Amino acid sequence: MNVSNTGNKNPVSYFILMGFPSSPQIQLLYFGLFAVTYTLTLIGNTAIACAVWTDRCIHTPMYIFLGNFSLLEICYVTTTVLNMLANFLSTTKSISFVSCFAQFYFFFSFGCDEGFYLCIMAFDRYLAICRPLHYPQIMTRRLCTGLVIFGWTGGLILFITPVVLISHLPYCGPNVINHFVCDPVPLMMLSCSEDSTTQFIYSTFNVIFMIGTFLFVLCSYALVILAVLRMSSAASKHKAFSTCASHLAVVSIFYGSIMVMYVSPGSKHPVEVQKIITLFYSVITPLCNPLIYSLRNKEIQAALRKVFGTEIPLIKQIKNNLP
Repeated sequence: MNVSNTGNKNPVSYFILMGFPSSPQIQLLYFGLFAVTYTLTLIGNTAIACAVWTDRCIHTPMYIFLGNFSLLEICYVTTTVLNMLANFLSTTKSISFVSCFAQFYFFFSFGCDEGFYLCIMAFDRYLAICRPLHYPQIMTRRLCTGLVIFGWTGGLILFITPVVLISHLPYCGPNVINHFVCDPVPLMMLSCSEDSTTQFIYSTFNVIFMIGTFLFVLCSYALVILAVLRMSSAASKHKAFSTCASHLAVVSIFYGSIMVMYVSPGSKHPVEVQKIITLFYSVITPLCNPLIYSLRNKEIQAALRKVFGTEIPLIKQIKNNLP
């Protein structure tokens, strides 16, 4: 029995994720492509997490947050890619009602946690650059630990409400989701009745979370940039801008794609556009983040050399091609 089954209002016990409809040969090609992408994502993010964990020289809040962010990326991409890979090899492409909403919950919970971690990392950079003399007194071990815990649990707590509301909508059929993930927008479209209250609550939740965290990050980095411009040392300016540039690149990629998709679920994006946007922030972004954070970060590169004995060839090759 599914979690929202009340009498005969919800006969749907499973959904069909269409994914990327194509011939069996193309499905195998997709499987290989995404399997390689997933493997590289695991390797890159695991490498950064291990480097932060093993090198005590970088056991500072900035790198502790980065290590946890990398672990979060692994959890985030795993919630969708493993099921997507299985669907490429499946003929039924079905997912149970409970599994669908479990995927929905963890995927968007970890997505919320990413937003929180981007805020935490922006706050940390603000303190380090704008208030360097007070940084040790403010960013204590206790506060750092609390922020790490909040970054992991905030989304898991907040996203309970939207998942419960949407799972209790009546689903009478059809049960085909033209997507590769149990996304809330197509799920609400499959409901037997249009629940404007649920849609309003979901939209309000997204707007408050996304706009709120995005503005927090922007304000933090605006203050950081102003502080950097007032620095007299060119070397200090370069180091500060280099750190902030990596963070802002991740922020732009993450928020740019999810705002297009989820701030206004009532706007009808073409199905293929929805898939591409979701694919971008759920698969491509976690693959790029390790490269963005490590290419110009000497401390991370040094830590990686300690862990692996040498610089990772892919990072070294890309770095050599940079101007």
